[in-house]
Amino acid sequence: MSAIWIQNNQHWNELSGMNTLTQMLGSGNPTQREYLGCLTGYAARDTIWVRHLVRAAGLKQLQFAVAGNCDNVAELVGTWHTHPYRADSAGHAIKERGLSALDLRTFAAAGDLVTIVMWDADSLDVATKRSEDSLLHPVRYTVR
Repeated sequence: MSAIWIQNNQHWNELSGMNTLTQMLGSGNPTQREYLGCLTGYAARDTIWVRHLVRAAGLKQLQFAVAGNCDNVAELVGTWHTHPYRADSAGHAIKERGLSALDLRTFAAAGDLVTIVMWDADSLDVATKRSEDSLLHPVRYTVR
């Protein structure tokens, strides 16, 4: 995951000439791109084991949005995506730390068991489902 995040965010420090509105409208050069991956593994009792990361089919990467699907991925347990840096009003790079409200709504409507977002090479936020109608966020996780 860290290698994919680094590859898609290698130009994060080239934001100084663009404000957030320019980036969101897509009228500037994208300095980073969001990435969507499909997580495979299994659930056992109160633990979800993620074994592999598979690139989403039909992946479309934009600076602040990503599209794709995991419909045909065997043993799917969830999704993982990145949050690239964006610029503040002075053009300095800032991080969107954690799953956004939209991320959580999208996850709640999906059949996934877990969703993970990465906003830096070593920074994750995780949500899981307790039941069909209940999300658990944030969730404690262990990287092995």
